[in-house]
Amino acid sequence: MEENGGGQTPEDTSVADELISPIDSDQFYPTRGQRQTINRFNKHVLGDQYIKQAARLHPRSREETKKRDNEFSLTERIHEAEIGQIKTPPEPAHRWTVTLEEDTFTEEKYQVYENYQRVVHGDEPYERSPDSFRRFLCGSPLQRRTMVGPDGRKRRLGSYHQCYRLDGVLVAIGVLDLLPQCVSSVYFLYHESIHKFAPGKLGALYEISLAIEDGYRWWYPGFYIHSCPKMRYKIDYGPQYILDPDTLEWRFLDKSILDILARDTYTSLSAADNPRGSGLHSADGMIIDTSAGKDQKSASSGEDSEKSDSDEDSGMTYKSLFQSGMPGIPSVQDMEQFDLDHIVLRIFPTGPLFETSDLVGWRHSKLAEPSTVKHSIAQLIAAVGPDLMDRICLDLVRRRG
Repeated sequence: MEENGGGQTPEDTSVADELISPIDSDQFYPTRGQRQTINRFNKHVLGDQYIKQAARLHPRSREETKKRDNEFSLTERIHEAEIGQIKTPPEPAHRWTVTLEEDTFTEEKYQVYENYQRVVHGDEPYERSPDSFRRFLCGSPLQRRTMVGPDGRKRRLGSYHQCYRLDGVLVAIGVLDLLPQCVSSVYFLYHESIHKFAPGKLGALYEISLAIEDGYRWWYPGFYIHSCPKMRYKIDYGPQYILDPDTLEWRFLDKSILDILARDTYTSLSAADNPRGSGLHSADGMIIDTSAGKDQKSASSGEDSEKSDSDEDSGMTYKSLFQSGMPGIPSVQDMEQFDLDHIVLRIFPTGPLFETSDLVGWRHSKLAEPSTVKHSIAQLIAAVGPDLMDRICLDLVRRRG
């Protein structure tokens, strides 16, 4: 796994080519090649001598041996060689640690970035400078916090660096955005010294395991561009879903969808272009029928009417409420006197509530500019009355009516 952009330059593609493709970690099962990658790396870290002596000093029970031989548990096997998981004595051949750290700049992290950009991407010195690393992969505006999910498990939210160290040396970094229902892989970089161990594949499997263990469920490897060979690795993980750009419905990614994506002309994933149907799912809250790929029906005709409504609305010209001359509406200048930073927001179907000040760019947004979200919220508060501002919770969860 490389960065979510797959190394493709902007002129190679267009926005229309970019498709969103999340993976359902609850349904994920690693392929034979992915299992072999984990096993080979674990064997390298532990070493033959440790494996032999540990089998004698810390033998598995018959039930444990049978389960291990017949089942491959990603969340167990991926951590098997970590120094905090192994039994000692004896000592392993290498010390392997994986930690989730704040996305701050350190010289240690920068050295991995510099090596990766130089060796893998051939970047010029100015393109792999410390400032470039800071701007690109450090100090995300996402705020770090903790939430408790419906299942009672605590989940970290915000931007993090998942750091992989071999014998105390940082050898790989996964740049992650942790959201209430998603582990989003922003970028993955590694030192050339571990290239032979398929670090990109290991990083992807670690991130999917994180989605399973902490209850995020969805792993998002970034946009998928079918025409970009460097992104083909993303379809090695499944079950995977593609967001139809026309209907905003989730479709199970199978051969029929891949055939559509391979067309040279504009791609539509609608039922008309895919008569066999690969499953049509609601994009609301990432609720997807996991029986996709079996025997699925296409969408009902009700969606066409919703799209028609949107098409009719698209020709309308909107005017700011502050320019309407409506009696009783405060002016922009009046609204600037109110504290709009702490209006409560419901952004996800489950999880914590947020405040308007948590929105990216809110602090630098100008209320007087009609194109800003601060202006839109100010219009709403002006309409209902500023005296009710402390009692309002804005529900931004999209619903179908």
